[in-house]
Amino acid sequence: MNDRVSTTITDHIADVRLARADKMNAIDPAMFEGIGAAIDALHPRKDVRCVVLSGEGRAFCAGLDMTSMAGGGSGLSRNERNEQGAILPQHVTWGWRNLPMPVIAAVHGVAFGGGFQIMSGADIRIAAPDTRFAIRESYWGLVPDMAGFPIWRGLVRDDVLRELVYTSREFGAEEALHHGFITRIAEDPHAAALALAHDIAAKSPNAIRGAKRLCNMAFDADPRAMLEAETDEQVKVIGQPLMMEQVAANIQKRPARFGDAD
Repeated sequence: MNDRVSTTITDHIADVRLARADKMNAIDPAMFEGIGAAIDALHPRKDVRCVVLSGEGRAFCAGLDMTSMAGGGSGLSRNERNEQGAILPQHVTWGWRNLPMPVIAAVHGVAFGGGFQIMSGADIRIAAPDTRFAIRESYWGLVPDMAGFPIWRGLVRDDVLRELVYTSREFGAEEALHHGFITRIAEDPHAAALALAHDIAAKSPNAIRGAKRLCNMAFDADPRAMLEAETDEQVKVIGQPLMMEQVAANIQKRPARFGDAD
């Protein structure tokens, strides 16, 4: 990573923080690189069971740093695509969705433009009551180009999305919750996200990773493919040591003791 992003791993939970607080975590080229590197570093980790993503200082992320991005768009639109089909400005959003472990975004202050899209990449999004949101790109004569669209289609009604994209207007946490952009509201979203992460981390990591793969497929897979995928994922875990430990722990009313994910 770099000085734009910090990652701390404790109790199988990666606490990832955007660390450009003096600029409200606005995205410059170094921030793109730092987020991408954080995602890439987490992807192969078998010991990490959940990720909490947040921003330091007054905001989650204020969007693009337009001073450093004066070339238009992300300024990085010609980068090579990775195996997921994403260039770097898309990877900083799409990469969270495609990590093998769940990602929880803890959002406060503002989540504008690129910050709104990065937030959207998380599996679960918890926001402070006074958080302000905006799909801000049209305000600058741009279009959202950081993988928001393939994610939003599973969250929000088409006409609502069009209105917010076309107008770039700001909206609050209650409206974001109503539309489906956030999961819930909490006074302390980071504390709530960590508590949820500990709950998830207490479950079999193989089962949680399999469930995430199925959730990701549900965006666009046909029913036959989903039926086959459900069976395949169940075969991978049923009767296996992590599943048997989960059952034993539940019966004995004790915390489960898991090794790393397979």
